[in-house]
Amino acid sequence: MFPGMGGRGINPKQLQKQMRSLGIDMYDIEGVKQVIIRTGEKEIVFNDAQVTVMDAKGMKSYQVTGTPEERPLSIAQQEASSGKPSAEAKPAEIPEEDITLVATQAKVSRDVARQALTDSGGDLAEAIMKLSGDS
Repeated sequence: MFPGMGGRGINPKQLQKQMRSLGIDMYDIEGVKQVIIRTGEKEIVFNDAQVTVMDAKGMKSYQVTGTPEERPLSIAQQEASSGKPSAEAKPAEIPEEDITLVATQAKVSRDVARQALTDSGGDLAEAIMKLSGDS
């Protein structure tokens, strides 16, 4: 509820009209499959994301809603995001759930999926695309 409305809610269509008159447009991005927020140490992945864009006179804000899943970055991904190789470069541990996901999505064996993940530095999308022949 908005102040000054006498205790009643506002009609969503009226609100949208008022926002447009102020130069504010809101819309959903359709067909979003996944949203990944990557920091230096971890990823926050939304597999069931809904993304809403608010465009206020050319300044766009993105609102992501869904169930976040946090996971640490592999050493290779951390090196790639920092631009510096680590002093103790050891092979990255590939999570079993990532191997299962790639194997299922690309319709390949777990061994092939593991190798594709190793080759892509743990990047799920890149591994799936390479195995699916989309690259």
